[in-house]
Amino acid sequence: MNGEQRRKKIIERLSQSGTPVPGVALAKELAVSRQVVVQDIALLRANGTNILSTNRGYLVQEENATSRVFKVIHSDDEVEEELNLIVDLGGVVEDVFVYHKVYGVLRADMNIKSRRDVREYVQTLESGKSSLLKNVTSGYHYHTIRADSTEILDMIQEELQKKGFLAKLQDYEPVDFWGEDEK
Repeated sequence: MNGEQRRKKIIERLSQSGTPVPGVALAKELAVSRQVVVQDIALLRANGTNILSTNRGYLVQEENATSRVFKVIHSDDEVEEELNLIVDLGGVVEDVFVYHKVYGVLRADMNIKSRRDVREYVQTLESGKSSLLKNVTSGYHYHTIRADSTEILDMIQEELQKKGFLAKLQDYEPVDFWGEDEK
């Protein structure tokens, strides 16, 4: 199988999977090294395929999806409630990030799209020695939320506001966190 055929198979596999596919699994299925898969993913992205990298693997982002960044604040005990609110309304929590005055933007991929994903995330936090990223900025943090429509994003925003989870941007915070070329 040549590179073009392999990349076509990668797209098919990612499109058919409802969950992220680890690079190691793709490499095994295609009988190549993981580095070859990484290079193929880079080529696919360069050619316009919207492939997300998560800590659980790769996935193809839907073309008709739209996203919005929300600044939020809540206690550690409210993490599950916040994430469930978002996924229950049809949103996907792509990431979490903070804007630190010294370090700038610190970001982690999440790809949480169901209550099951939320529960797994919370259980991982509870079983580990790590704390939430939001705790380095007094609870303030951001999520990039993806949804099938702006109406869904509007509903999520309204519900986050009702729950008191939305926070106001400060003057020192950049409005465009990723720059025009990054997001």
